[in-house]
Amino acid sequence: MALMDFIKKQFIDIIQWTEDDGETMAWRFPMADFEIQYGGSLTVRESQMAVFVNEGKVADVFGPGMYKLTTQTLPVLTYLQNWDKLFESPFKSDVYFFSTRQKIDRKWGTPNPVTIRDKDFGMVRLRAFGIYAFHLVDPKLFHTTISGVTASYTTDQLEGQLRNSIVGHISDIFGESGVPFIDMAGNQVEFGNALRAKMDPMFQSYGIQLDSLNVQNISLPEELQAMLDKRIGVNMMGGMQAYTQFQTAEAIPLAAQNEGGLAGLGAGVGVGFGVGQQMANAMGGALNPMGGMGGMAAPAAVPPAPTFSAAPVAAATTAAAAVSVDEIIATIEKLHGMVGKGILSQTEFDTKKAELMKKLG
Repeated sequence: MALMDFIKKQFIDIIQWTEDDGETMAWRFPMADFEIQYGGSLTVRESQMAVFVNEGKVADVFGPGMYKLTTQTLPVLTYLQNWDKLFESPFKSDVYFFSTRQKIDRKWGTPNPVTIRDKDFGMVRLRAFGIYAFHLVDPKLFHTTISGVTASYTTDQLEGQLRNSIVGHISDIFGESGVPFIDMAGNQVEFGNALRAKMDPMFQSYGIQLDSLNVQNISLPEELQAMLDKRIGVNMMGGMQAYTQFQTAEAIPLAAQNEGGLAGLGAGVGVGFGVGQQMANAMGGALNPMGGMGGMAAPAAVPPAPTFSAAPVAAATTAAAAVSVDEIIATIEKLHGMVGKGILSQTEFDTKKAELMKKLG
């Protein structure tokens, strides 16, 4: 009866793992109740390692190659099992395979903006993302600290821990660097190297090696980026004075399109001529014929302090007298049209009309 049980018993004489994907990091050979045939073969392919585990203890570790399983090739297991030199019987042991292939293009990024202190902007919130690559180097350490006795352990199960640990060190890297946000784009390689140096110890404690870590982008949240873009635009135009001149020049065509705007109200009255002159000066600064739009790069010179004399008063009087009767009548007609549209009240129209009629002498 014992002989029949022995004959019916199945033995394993070939142990190997054919990887079918690039995500599995650890895989347990299916043993069930089978035993390993003494003298059987173990095949470990390139980018693999194999580990024999006896009653929860890691025994022998194998790199790539083909091995005949004997007491000579299994020294640790032989010691743990107390085998003698004549041992040739089938034996039991768990066998785990580990993939040492490099896991590339693994992505990390900040799910929420990270707040840091910036030299230029004070407190700012930053986003960052990039990629990293790693591979398994110590299957014994990985087995005891990460994968354990699970039948299969994939990259996805580990990646969340790695990615969150990287993100957790981002604020430290940015804060310790002291680099202003404006200069961060030119220091992404340095940030990646510094971040990798911080992460190396943790990766090594898992039995894996961090091969590369890159910072691909550092940016502001959309609302802060819009504010920065506007500030950059102002600086490119030569500062706030040039920017104001440009805005004024842009607004003149819009005002001219509105009945009662600068073109309508300022065309025939002395006050209108004064406002028009100011707008012309603004346009002259914004649209400098010597430098095109680029003329805004240099702020306009501060005008000299005004002096009061009879000459400017006489000039203004002459300009007002030069207003024709047709222009005044046209202005009155436009004002009357604004009354019909509800823009001016009848009282306001009558007052303006009286002022204009006085100019007719």
